[in-house]
Amino acid sequence: MYSRFGAGFAAKSGTRQLMDDLGEVARGGAGLINLGGGNPASIPALEARFEAAWSAVPTVDWLRLLGGYDAPQGHQPFLEALAQTLREGLGWPLSARNFLVTGGSQASFFLLFNLFGGTTATGQRKQILLPQAPEYIGYAQSGIEPAMLVSHPALIERVSPHRFKYRPDFAAITVDERFGALCVSRPCNPTGNVLSDDEIARLRALTRLAGVPLIVDCAYGEPFPGISFVPTSLVWDEDLVLCLSLSKLGLPGVRTGLVVASEPVIEVLTSLHAMLALSVNPVGSRLALELMRSNDLLALGREIIAPHYAAHSATALALCDELLAGTDYLIHLSQGAIFLWLWFPSLPVSVQVLYEALKGRGVLVIPGHHFGPGLAAPWPHLAQCLRISYAQPAATLRAGLTVLAQTLRDLG
Repeated sequence: MYSRFGAGFAAKSGTRQLMDDLGEVARGGAGLINLGGGNPASIPALEARFEAAWSAVPTVDWLRLLGGYDAPQGHQPFLEALAQTLREGLGWPLSARNFLVTGGSQASFFLLFNLFGGTTATGQRKQILLPQAPEYIGYAQSGIEPAMLVSHPALIERVSPHRFKYRPDFAAITVDERFGALCVSRPCNPTGNVLSDDEIARLRALTRLAGVPLIVDCAYGEPFPGISFVPTSLVWDEDLVLCLSLSKLGLPGVRTGLVVASEPVIEVLTSLHAMLALSVNPVGSRLALELMRSNDLLALGREIIAPHYAAHSATALALCDELLAGTDYLIHLSQGAIFLWLWFPSLPVSVQVLYEALKGRGVLVIPGHHFGPGLAAPWPHLAQCLRISYAQPAATLRAGLTVLAQTLRDLG
């Protein structure tokens, strides 16, 4: 008999479904068009920087790194260089003691959610508040204790006949003694929504008043890779906890996540991390260190990564408007990240049925009902939505969206 925690994984989760689909693609799934996964795009100019950085590291350094344990906090030269980059580039008052390197963002969220959520030493139960749904699929099942996440449906603002935007329902958001932290993704995975500076300021005011941290998942945003198409600013202070990643910089395989937090929080997280993993694989940290020595890490986002995705977003939106013409569809404003979030208000079946029909025709997407972690009850709106990645070449997007449009018409 499994524990209550273990039993929660007996049924296949949305994260497992996503990764199984990606694994099928990686194994060379014949004829599959992958519009579902979160793999970053192939950007030749960026890959040339990676290749040069990899080649610049002497073989003896790689052997030394791989032949021993690193510190549980992470590769110290990388942490020092990153602190200097963010001090000089953004004016953030950071030292190497403000960082923890993890085995990817999923590991970061597991550590953070169970640090701030759960039963306290005094017996009080703390939850993690996700201020608006839809929200990142990977937050689900991150809590050791049950029902750790609480979320609220976003308000829906129709911007034009085929565009809409989510906004936090601040009237529903109360930060009280029930909560140990708030967490938001910015830009949002899955929707491409970017909380405005004013919305972030309102959330920070609520968390300061309650004396809890605001966790900002910056995997797609500032300070890197900076895949945001609207002006934003973010000033770090000790009330914030930031989760960064090398994945969307273009290095998902190295599984390198970063937590930026106050020194006391990093100290506790480092002890947790030492128990779970001893130390993290240093390859991503060493490669990123070389990138910082030879390039401006922040400029890579501004000059190469963000422009690439902005162009692909425009292409994907134009293709949707062309191929979905005549169907009842809306698309969330594409403000950042690498996804489009499609809403079909008149969908005659659940989006899971649509997902299965598309997979049967060789197209992978992610059904929207998986993106409601923490909701008290199923939100029917999510069963009309799906996420697609536009990181693929234009020809792949056209082929996949053509199948999507025809499947929608076939379903009536």
